[in-house]
Formats: sequence, structure tokens, C-alpha cells
Amino acid sequence: MKRVWIYQSSRFLTDEEVAVVTDILQEFVSQWTAHGNQLAGSFEVRYHLFIILQVDEEKAMVTGCSIDKSVHLLKKIEATLGVSLFDRLNIAYRDQNMNIQIASRDEFERLVTAGIVDQRTVVFNNMVTSAEDLTDKWEIPISESWHAKVFF
Repeated sequence: MKRVWIYQSSRFLTDEEVAVVTDILQEFVSQWTAHGNQLAGSFEVRYHLFIILQVDEEKAMVTGCSIDKSVHLLKKIEATLGVSLFDRLNIAYRDQNMNIQIASRDEFERLVTAGIVDQRTVVFNNMVTSAEDLTDKWEIPISESWHAKVFF
């Protein structure tokens, strides 16, 4: 199984910033280990907004220490770029034109109240933890996401 961690930026990254993140993450995953075992790690920067880390746990299992290493690295990326990657109160969704938007929790609640966002609005469920779920359960209508319990 491929394990997945999704980190959403507080803003869209520029092409130059994506290049910086790519360089940092390429070096990191090439050296990412758990108890001396090389992890089969990979990454992706998707939509200039999400950093997705993956590890194929059939080759080597991640450990608390290896996860801590990745979190430490992402904190370094935050400081380098001046963004937040750990603010779970920012919600990414697709507007009526299917463009990705970012809203604070309060802004998102106002959009729901105004009817601009409804149960069919596509949101990004950054809580997924497997590559399979990334494919099937990441970009989904609110009605199928945890967002429905919070906002409807």
C-alpha cells in the first residue's frame, strides 16, 4: 500500500517556488530512511497548491522518526517560502467554473450560507492517507466529504 500525506499551502505557489520545492523534495526522498532502510518515497506538487508525499510501504514501512523528518522538512519549506502548510482551517474547493479557490473556515461558512457553495461543490479532502483514496476520495463533492458534517 502506498501511504500518502497531503499538505495544502496557504496560497498558490509560483512556478519558481514549485521548482524550489521540487529540488528540496527530490533530495529528501532520495535519502529518506526508516531505521536505516531506504523508503520508497515520492512526491508531487499538484495544482501549485498541494504537496503530496507518498511512501510504498510494501518496500519499507514508515516510522515515527521518518514521519518526523518529513514534517521537519515541510516546516523548513514553510519558512523558505513564507507559506503555511499545516493550517487545516484553510479549505480548498472548486468554484462554479471548476477553478480552485482557497477560503478560511469563516469565509467558507459565509459561502455556504450565501448558497455559493453547496453539497455539490467539489472540495479537497486532505485527510486521505492512501494512494487509492487520493485517486478516488480526494476531490469529491462536499456531500461525500467530512465537510458536510461541519457545514451542512
